[in-house]
Amino acid sequence: MKKINSVYWISTLSIFLFEGVMPALTSQTELAKEGIRHLGYPDYFGTTLALFKVIGACVLIIPKIPQVVKEWAYAGFAFEFLFAFISTAIVEGFHALTFLPLIVLAVLIVSYIYYHKMQDFKLKSGVLIG
Repeated sequence: MKKINSVYWISTLSIFLFEGVMPALTSQTELAKEGIRHLGYPDYFGTTLALFKVIGACVLIIPKIPQVVKEWAYAGFAFEFLFAFISTAIVEGFHALTFLPLIVLAVLIVSYIYYHKMQDFKLKSGVLIG
C-alpha cells in the first residue's frame, strides 16, 4: 500500500502544481493571455479555463471529495490535455512543446490508476472511503 500511496500522491501533487498553482499565479499575465489569443481563443476563455483548472486541481487533492466528483475532474483534465495538444498542433505544427500536454496526460493517467488502486485497497481492507 505504501508504494501505491506514494505513486498516487507524487503524480497527483504534480497535476495540482501544474494545473492548480501555476494557472492561479500566471493566468492573468500578458504572456498567458497572448498564448490563449495565439491559439485563436477569446480572452475570456483563458480566465474561465484557469478557474476550472484551479477548481479541478483542488478536487483531486482534497481526500474527502466524493469519488464521482473526482471522476469528473479527471475527465475534464483529460479533455483539456487532449484539446491543448490538438490546438497547439494545428496552430503551431509539431515540435517538442506540442507534446507537453500528452506528457502531463500520462501523469494524470498514473494518478487516476493509482487513485483506483487506493480505493480498491480501502474497500478490500474495510476502510471507509471519504
